[in-house]
Amino acid sequence: MDTIASLFSFITTPVSWVIVQFHTVYGKIFGPDTGWAWGLSIVSLVILIRICLIPLFVKQIKSTRAMQTLQPEMKKIQERYKNDKQRQSEEMMKLYKETGTNPLSSCLPILAQSPFFFALYHVLNGIATGSTIGVINDSLLASARKAHIFGAPLAAKFTDGSSKVEALGASLTDVRVVTAVMIVLMSASQFYTQRQLMTKNVDTTVKTPFMQQQKMLMYVFPVMFAVFGINFPVGVLVYWLTTNVWTMGQQMYVIRNNPTPGSKAQAAYLERLTKHVTSHGKARKRSERTIIKAIVAKGRDRNEFERKFINGLNKAGLAAQADGSVVQSESQAAVQTEDGTSTSAATPKRQQPKRQSKSQRQSGGAAASGGKAAGDAPSSEPTSLSKSDEPEDAKAAEPAKKQSGGGTRSKAQSGQRKGPQRPKSPSKK
Repeated sequence: MDTIASLFSFITTPVSWVIVQFHTVYGKIFGPDTGWAWGLSIVSLVILIRICLIPLFVKQIKSTRAMQTLQPEMKKIQERYKNDKQRQSEEMMKLYKETGTNPLSSCLPILAQSPFFFALYHVLNGIATGSTIGVINDSLLASARKAHIFGAPLAAKFTDGSSKVEALGASLTDVRVVTAVMIVLMSASQFYTQRQLMTKNVDTTVKTPFMQQQKMLMYVFPVMFAVFGINFPVGVLVYWLTTNVWTMGQQMYVIRNNPTPGSKAQAAYLERLTKHVTSHGKARKRSERTIIKAIVAKGRDRNEFERKFINGLNKAGLAAQADGSVVQSESQAAVQTEDGTSTSAATPKRQQPKRQSKSQRQSGGAAASGGKAAGDAPSSEPTSLSKSDEPEDAKAAEPAKKQSGGGTRSKAQSGQRKGPQRPKSPSKK
């Protein structure tokens, strides 16, 4: 570890300078020789570094999502060229170039953090050995060696012997307990960070080897932190625990406000967004309009949660636009009444009449015919079925015609032809 730390000695002076500046501020509040002054200086160093790394973190998120999207295509290439590794690599690089994806982008925050981590280790190791390093002079070195965090010196390790710990003015039990608790917290925070990424922010509709790799890392990383943690000084454990907690909180924020499409986090986010938009009648935040714009642009390629979101807006009388805004739908537009209340201008749905049984239809028809025969009030205008100008004699003659017609019909049914019959010709003898 000393060899690795010495490789990053070029950044040791800037790191030690930042720690000293924070120590000057906190020393005036808590005292220059206290563990709070030196511990909070290390915490502030972490926060400053992580703020500077936010652009890389955003790039990491985009790269991770792009890699998740490309997993099905990558699997096809692997199956197609499984016997030709060179062609497989060429097709993979071609796919990365076409989509603008860089697999190393997901490792950028860790790689960018590494120089600061090893530089801090080099500074704390110098404090443990009693040698000045960077801008830390003899007076600051003596102050740092007196600083204890919950009874454990900043430069003490879990593997240190009792003689070395006593030289730093502490007991071996205090050092072992404090370092063990910090190692457990460090591993637990790493495990939770990876677990919430796998359970909440992964597209559940696509099963790829990438998910299995992430699941394996969820268990490997905490074990690695526990193994290496016993060789880290207390100050480095403070640094690493702080950066893990920062990563966990930063990831929780991203998962809540910008989840991966198709994940459980997106379902929860769109449900909250539906309630928020329907209650205000519009998308108020820029981030909300960005999400809505992306959903509208997908068209038929929307997933289940996105379709549910669009349908929820439609039911509330709203319509999502291509620019991400939300407006009142024309078919469900609200009309303001005189008293200030809003009513829906949509036409009411046509209700189907209840189906009647055969006996009800017959009884209803009989009642209607009886009502007509009883002489209901005649309408002032003749209908198309009534013939008011027909003479009474013609009406009276109708029964006779019907009877004659009925007789002719009965004869026709007996085998004779309708109409007048021609006389039979006389037979020739």
